[in-house]
Amino acid sequence: KLIIISTMVRAVILSALVATASAFAPALQAAARDVALNAEMSDSVPFLVKPEKLDGSMVGDMGFDPMGLSEIQTDLKYARWAELKHGRICMLAVLGMVTQEYGPFGSGWHVPGEQFTNTDPFGAVSSVGFAGNLQVFAAIGCIELATFNLHYGEGEPGDIGWDFLGLLDGKSEEEIARTKTQEIVHCRLAMIAFVGASVQTLLYPGVGLLG
Repeated sequence: KLIIISTMVRAVILSALVATASAFAPALQAAARDVALNAEMSDSVPFLVKPEKLDGSMVGDMGFDPMGLSEIQTDLKYARWAELKHGRICMLAVLGMVTQEYGPFGSGWHVPGEQFTNTDPFGAVSSVGFAGNLQVFAAIGCIELATFNLHYGEGEPGDIGWDFLGLLDGKSEEEIARTKTQEIVHCRLAMIAFVGASVQTLLYPGVGLLG
């Protein structure tokens, strides 16, 4: 009898819980439909909702954030600084890798000296020796120290005051915005290219980047 009573009590409790959940289900479904209908969709991924922080105020904002990284960033300006910095480094890296291996008419360009002829980007680190690597790290350190405070200021992300060629001189606001968009797009492409070149070098050592 105790077993039967216990079973009946459990059945009653379960029925009550199901009834309670079903009472709220229509409201929850309606709310979900309202969010889906009112939400602005991403320009780059039309089937995903546009991230809240990617409101188009930053140059190069395509609304692309399928992993939700912008939601965990307290300051998107710092993230843009990091994106531009890594992108610029990768543009230089890819250009250097291709130029050193092929150069004009396949001749190859490199700094004079036997230690600088290694076209393998991973093997070149050991080939140039301690002095060569020290110069690279010293140059990086000087640039980082000179621009570190700019990362947390109110200025434009990526603007370190270097425009020796005057690329932005005499341009309208629209032209400057287009130039900055071109830069961030090329930065993103260069980061993908650098990863691809690195993976190819690891998988196929001794094979040129361009086949």
